[in-house]
Amino acid sequence: MGLTEEDKQRVRAIWVPVSRHAEAVGVEVLNRLMAAHPTTKTYFHHLDLSPDSAQLKALGKKVVDALSCAVENLDDLPGALGHLSELHAFELRVSPSSFECLNHCILVTIGAHSRGSLDPALLLSVDKFLGSVAHVLTSCHR
Repeated sequence: MGLTEEDKQRVRAIWVPVSRHAEAVGVEVLNRLMAAHPTTKTYFHHLDLSPDSAQLKALGKKVVDALSCAVENLDDLPGALGHLSELHAFELRVSPSSFECLNHCILVTIGAHSRGSLDPALLLSVDKFLGSVAHVLTSCHR
């Protein structure tokens, strides 16, 4: 199901504070991911995975920055993220199910910092957005 104009407005609005704190949000998301889904650590075996390591912070920022690019290109996610699909499928060999785990951790992190402003419509819009991103990122797996 595609994003409606209302979905896009909601995603853009909620993403402003996320992108402003890209490194902090990104490292929190990755820490949640690895705590809740320890098998995802195998993708990062070459990094220092301690909670506040410089490498984990840099990777977290990279994840949020890629999602920020997606937010800026909601009408052309394949064009904006196509290169990441190939990277994750062929070079990094990330399992498609890992994106679902990551999406859940992103939603939980946003919810934890939303101070009650994450109403059901906003949650659904962000979930649809993250699902659309995951669909693009796993397109090379098909």
